Amino acid sequence: MARSSPYPPELRERAVRMVAEIRPNYPTEWAAMKAVAAKLGIGAAETVRTWVRKTEVDVVPHPPPQIRPSEPARHPGEHRLQLRSPATEFSYALHTRSTTIASSGHDPLLEY
Repeated sequence: MARSSPYPPELRERAVRMVAEIRPNYPTEWAAMKAVAAKLGIGAAETVRTWVRKTEVDVVPHPPPQIRPSEPARHPGEHRLQLRSPATEFSYALHTRSTTIASSGHDPLLEY
């Protein structure tokens, strides 16, 4: 079970905003975090750093996964979609190449 924080959510939000606002006045982000922790009476600058990082993860948009049809629909209205990563694409290319070599007896990459 996680410990409850002694700091209210409003203080966390304020600390994160303050770091963003005063960051240009300090040589490093860590120095700004230490200053905010001291001004707000937060025991450790590491606590402020953790709040800032969690906020960054929550706010930064992540690209949507690539979705491609994996095979034709079997029945009307039924669609199958597969998530393909670069590793999956590479594996698929190797499989396609090996089946081409096995069925035709020649390697298409050697033609170039």
